[in-house]
Amino acid sequence: MKAPMFTLKDLNSHHHMSLNDFKGKAILLTFWVSWCPDSQRDLGYKQLLYNEIKTDDLVLLMINVTGREHKKGAGEKYYQDNHFTFPALKDEGTKVYDQFQCMSVPTTFLLNKQHIITATFHDKATLAQMIEKIGHVI
Repeated sequence: MKAPMFTLKDLNSHHHMSLNDFKGKAILLTFWVSWCPDSQRDLGYKQLLYNEIKTDDLVLLMINVTGREHKKGAGEKYYQDNHFTFPALKDEGTKVYDQFQCMSVPTTFLLNKQHIITATFHDKATLAQMIEKIGHVI
């Protein structure tokens, strides 16, 4: 299935980013919230992966689902308090989350270079499982 097209604001710069900005690149796309222990664990994994990526062929995008946060601005605060450096976007409400038909957080999608969804990972996925699948698309 082709990934739904979206344009969202960056958590830090508030510049708009679109899936089209990453044509020809594989994408690891994660929907998350600040209060969820599984999201917190997963974001730590993603920061480790982001620190170690040695290719321009893979982009990590973390999408904070503001419609599932308990307080306005909680996602930005969590991102800043934990000194994350990976790109993070803000889904106002649950619009993009719903377009991807997510049922829980965290949910991660691996998109190949044509932005076809090739793998989906849910709350208990390990970094090793993701890395194995990433190797097939870059």
